[in-house]
Amino acid sequence: MATAKAITMDDLLAEESVKHLTQGEVVDGTVMSVRKHEVLIDLGPLGVGFVPRREIGFGQKLEEGSSVTASVVDTELDNGYSLLSLRKAAKDRGWDEVQRMVDDGETIEVTAYDANRGGLLIELEGVRGFLPVSQLSAEHYPRVGSSDKDEILQRLNALVGKSIKVRILDADRKANKLIFSEKEAIKDGLADRFEKLKVGDTVTGVVTGVVDFGAFVNVEGIEGLIHISEISWERVNNPGDYVKVGDSVQAKIIAIDKDRLSLSLKQLQEDPWMKEVDEFKKGSAVEGTVTRITPFGAFVQISPAVEALVHVSELGEGEGADPEKVFKLNERKTFKVLEVDKENRKISLSLKK
Repeated sequence: MATAKAITMDDLLAEESVKHLTQGEVVDGTVMSVRKHEVLIDLGPLGVGFVPRREIGFGQKLEEGSSVTASVVDTELDNGYSLLSLRKAAKDRGWDEVQRMVDDGETIEVTAYDANRGGLLIELEGVRGFLPVSQLSAEHYPRVGSSDKDEILQRLNALVGKSIKVRILDADRKANKLIFSEKEAIKDGLADRFEKLKVGDTVTGVVTGVVDFGAFVNVEGIEGLIHISEISWERVNNPGDYVKVGDSVQAKIIAIDKDRLSLSLKQLQEDPWMKEVDEFKKGSAVEGTVTRITPFGAFVQISPAVEALVHVSELGEGEGADPEKVFKLNERKTFKVLEVDKENRKISLSLKK
């Protein structure tokens, strides 16, 4: 009969040491209970772990009985529990996965959990990162006036919770820096689409922003700009009177830049100026309404689409004539047609008798 091995003091100490946690180590456990502000983890012979809400990773769903991996923050609290962090454990493992995605040049789908005026806050594999506004695609970029910061934030908040395809632009584990780019994720597809487009094509897009100088349009992921001068044959003072965010528009490509299309709405319409200008002949008398007064003369509306210029030298009051004293806004006067220049879309008038 075998003799039982005597248990030494060293054996007891070794066994006891196994049951002690050390700060920073990673342990496995089972969820005991999930409460509003905390989660309790059964660590077996190592006791019970306490996880405060802030130490649970974004989007991590916990249920009683589910297995978890946690990092030890403090080995013993006043209540006898150990303070654990699921977020830190996930983050440590997550950086390895993030680096693999960077090495593979992988395109991934992420979901923002919050936003600020600079961009979207995103958590990937337990690692928190950032998607700057400048790295958003044409579809999602908040094209608003630079002074309207509240609307920028409102547009970004609308993207929170939505799935976005991105690539990792910068990953620095030591600096805890993780930057995403939606532009990079769609770059290859955009290059193919650009090759198929040419000046003169008619394209359909959705208005993504209306600003003082025109309107931005998303054309299948490619950004286009309709300059204020290309919105209408009429004089446009406010682009918002003609297009609104969300409008679907047809436009003509008038130039293709490196990563943007220059578009025109008016060039898909007949130029009413060319039709109406035939009514006016050199030397004839016309009646018109003064629309603008400048130091060098005045602009006069002589038909719905045709505006003409009366130069200061044609006021009949000598070289020192003051248009401000000769004209009043919105008054009607009779003028003589001096020149009709169809090529440059210009008509010159004279007030001289």
